[in-house]
Amino acid sequence: MTNIHAGFGVNTYPYTFAGTAFETVARLADQGYGGVELMFFPGHLWPANLSRSDLSKLRDLCERRLPLVAVNMPNIDMNVAAASEEMRDYTLGLLAQFVRCAGELGAKGIIIGPGKANPLFPMPHERMISYFYRALDQLAPLAREAGTRLLVENMPFAFLPDADALMQAIDGYGDEAIHVIYDVANAHFIGEAPGSGLQRVRQRLDLVHFSDTTRQVYKHDPFGRGDVPLKGLAEAMRETGYTGIPMLEVISDRPDADIAESCRQLHQAGIGRLP
Repeated sequence: MTNIHAGFGVNTYPYTFAGTAFETVARLADQGYGGVELMFFPGHLWPANLSRSDLSKLRDLCERRLPLVAVNMPNIDMNVAAASEEMRDYTLGLLAQFVRCAGELGAKGIIIGPGKANPLFPMPHERMISYFYRALDQLAPLAREAGTRLLVENMPFAFLPDADALMQAIDGYGDEAIHVIYDVANAHFIGEAPGSGLQRVRQRLDLVHFSDTTRQVYKHDPFGRGDVPLKGLAEAMRETGYTGIPMLEVISDRPDADIAESCRQLHQAGIGRLP
């Protein structure tokens, strides 16, 4: 019997309260998944709480049992484009720790957000771009030194929420090593057709996130609870030349069952790497 789980990776967001990264990697490996994206979160995976020996053991576990595709973080907590220099500095300090940790773990990429605007009275776009670029000035060389790469995500709450704005900003910065992680639920929530968005980011596309949402309430639900259109997405991914593993970023209080069911629905839609 074909194990369709092997064609998908799993982001550990829904497991952050339930156990450590060590426990979660073993749990997902036992279920036969093909990759993992670890979330930085206190009590789950947090640089200040991990020794070099801990990181080495976690890297060894991933290399033996479940390939580490990328690392991520709850970007709602941080802002590289904040108005206050103190918040930008604090965020960059944390991100520098995360980048170094990503390198020690052997992660191929680390996912970052471009920063958030005040929804009531946003700063001028040019100022936010300049803060984003200053962050990249620090983080991009650090990522190269650590042996990983920056993956910038399309996020509804970021000041660059859509594929075109994101690509214009990254292309304007001019570093070919900076890539994009495209989240289909994030795109759908803001009214962007995921297939079109995938085409727009194709030159820098490194990873694709999958979950379900409606356009009325922002979610990262299991598939079947929202209305993200799956029709045509498999073809759109093939047309971009994407060969990476699809990553499920499903947030649920029963993640094992809900992620497995989401895999089944994606597989039926022709999405998923063949084992």
